[in-house]
Amino acid sequence: MTASASPDPVGGADPAARQADLKDLRHDVEDTAHVAVERGRGLAAAARQQALDYVDQRKGEAARSVGDLAKSVRDSGQTFEDRPNIRAFFDSAADGLDDLAGSIERRGLDDFYAEAEAFARRSPVTTAVATFAAGFLLARFVKASGQTERSDRYDDGYRA
Repeated sequence: MTASASPDPVGGADPAARQADLKDLRHDVEDTAHVAVERGRGLAAAARQQALDYVDQRKGEAARSVGDLAKSVRDSGQTFEDRPNIRAFFDSAADGLDDLAGSIERRGLDDFYAEAEAFARRSPVTTAVATFAAGFLLARFVKASGQTERSDRYDDGYRA
């Protein structure tokens, strides 16, 4: 028996057949990866669309809430009829809230995101401070909620 005629001791087949098998395997892996990427894109697009639909549904509710707040502010300003400067302040705030309610109703999530991104680029320090403040307030809220829960458990453990 010659060396070239003997089967490959590692793969059990000749090198040409192994090369063809590797090529087929590589092709199968590439096809599977392509299908996975396409399905991932499809899932991401579906999730994004679902989020946009949810925001659009809630957008009307948010606009109504802001409009109700504007009405409350305007009504609160009515108590200052004898002080026109203070009443004008309340009316101005209510007008601003009415404008915000209309803006919420007219615009989509992409518009709000683009505007927030533009603001963050124009004013990174303000964005950083606001983010820090929001994180601080959230941490305080979580801490206070945890203390209340521990206090309740402590009280429950020592009741007779």
